[in-house]
Amino acid sequence: MDTKLTLKMNHNVIVKAKQYAKGRNTSLSRLIENYLQSITEKGTAIASSNISPLVKSLSGIIDLSHENDYKKDYATHLVKKYN
Repeated sequence: MDTKLTLKMNHNVIVKAKQYAKGRNTSLSRLIENYLQSITEKGTAIASSNISPLVKSLSGIIDLSHENDYKKDYATHLVKKYN
């Protein structure tokens, strides 16, 4: 459930933050929510590191099975690319 929150900040900070959010195709509300969520999580490596909310949201999307040898696949790709 979403709840409204009113914040009081320097006008220039708000303008820059809106531009930043727009450049990342997100709302300022979502940006602030993701930031607050990331710094308040306890017991995770995410809370103590400098991983952005966007990177955090993308984590776990790709499931690489243990059978997939990505190093071998990449080496094969490079051989094909440069031959």
